[in-house]
Amino acid sequence: MKTQAPHRSVCHHLLILVLIALVPIGSADADVYKLVDKFGRVTLTDKPKGEGYKRLVQTWKGWEEAKSSIALRDFYKNKALHTAIIDEYAKRYGLPAPLLHAVISAESAYDANALSRAGAVGLMQLMPDTAKRYGVANRRNPSDNIDGGTRYLRDLLIMFNNNLQLALAAYNAGENAVKKHGNAIPPYPETRNYVNKVIQFYKKYKETS
Repeated sequence: MKTQAPHRSVCHHLLILVLIALVPIGSADADVYKLVDKFGRVTLTDKPKGEGYKRLVQTWKGWEEAKSSIALRDFYKNKALHTAIIDEYAKRYGLPAPLLHAVISAESAYDANALSRAGAVGLMQLMPDTAKRYGVANRRNPSDNIDGGTRYLRDLLIMFNNNLQLALAAYNAGENAVKKHGNAIPPYPETRNYVNKVIQFYKKYKETS
């Protein structure tokens, strides 16, 4: 697979972050608004004039339109809903609970019905072949999904001698991709971003556990 240039949406997101930092805001609590015109040009301001401006809020994923505040509330609600069972499987299979929480945060944001474009389903985003390998009949069932995903992650850690970065890369891209690249993180932007994201979540959750 060829290494691809950053997706346009990623560049757009980075541009927004830079522009937000340049918006002259008199108060730390001032709102930031975004307007995208018909040519795709972005205007950011704390004093919107006219219609079409969208208020931005900071979520766990970064700066998003204000409607994402609902998703943020769902994130914490679902996290609380599934924490007990996540911690149970972490203990059962000898993995740190903060690590499982980090993977689930990056994979599905604790949405048991999450479905990726590639066909991965559930909290730990199990692909059909992985679910079959670990006997997961219903990928949308939180308990079954976490059970299969945790065992898969544990096996990847064993396979790659407890190298967390390689295990996470394999969880995202498949163990064969890691082996193909000489037991190194494959040069796929998505996989590299995924590994970094999970490790950031892991550090955060270890500090608060």
